[in-house]
Amino acid sequence: QAQLAQSGGGLVQPGESLKLSCSLSGFTLFDYAIAWFRQAPGKERERVSCISMKEGKTFDTDIAKGRFTISGDNARNTVYLQMNNLGPEEPGGYYCAASPGYCHYNEGAYELWGQGTQVTIAA
Repeated sequence: QAQLAQSGGGLVQPGESLKLSCSLSGFTLFDYAIAWFRQAPGKERERVSCISMKEGKTFDTDIAKGRFTISGDNARNTVYLQMNNLGPEEPGGYYCAASPGYCHYNEGAYELWGQGTQVTIAA
């Protein structure tokens, strides 16, 4: 069965970095685009970034630009989100999700979701 497995969350100090991983099974990065979403406590889930190997492109939202970097490793069939200089606005649940072929701009297009991983910023 197709599956996304996440890892890399945790507790960090403000200004530190964290790298999230999303490992794919049952399909490849060419078949589905992979996006990262986040959901802060009491807030709606929002898209952070997306990578489409089929298009050969990455797409960042304003959240990610200049701060987070999405990347893919075809050999490992894994997508990463490198988060640098984390601030108090970054805590919450982070999710990777897959959409057919290319990146979409609404959550409904993402057919498969990872289990989520928690990012906490120390006070």
